[in-house]
This record gives sequence, C-alpha cells and structure tokens, in this order.
Amino acid sequence: MEAFYEKIAEILEVDVVNASDVLTDFAEWDSLSVLSAIAMIGADYGVNLTAADLRGVATAQALRDLVAGRRGR
Repeated sequence: MEAFYEKIAEILEVDVVNASDVLTDFAEWDSLSVLSAIAMIGADYGVNLTAADLRGVATAQALRDLVAGRRGR
C-alpha cells in the first residue's frame, strides 16, 4: 500500500507523505481534502468511508490501517 501514501500526497499537493505524518499538520488537510481522500479510497480500494470515520484518524498510517481493516471485512 505504498501507493496509498503517494495518493494522499497528491491530494495534499505535497511531495511526500510518510506513515507517521499527522494529517492535520498539513495546511491542505481541510474538508475538501477529506472528501477527496474519501472518494479516492472508495474508487481505488473499494472502501466506503465517511467524514466521521476520518475524525478519529490522526496519522497517515492510521488512515491506511483503517482502509486495510475495512477491506478485510
């Protein structure tokens, strides 16, 4: 899922997103970015998330883990 971090970086319009990066530390992590991430995750990983699902997610790794966990269902 390394491509996952690349896709999040594209959404945030930054060069790199690392697993330990706190998403809210990015100025670009706003409501539009959250919606873009939800759309990307749904389209690319087949996982339907809501904005509420992302409220408890702090890091890029936590987001990836959430997606991986939901895919495993």
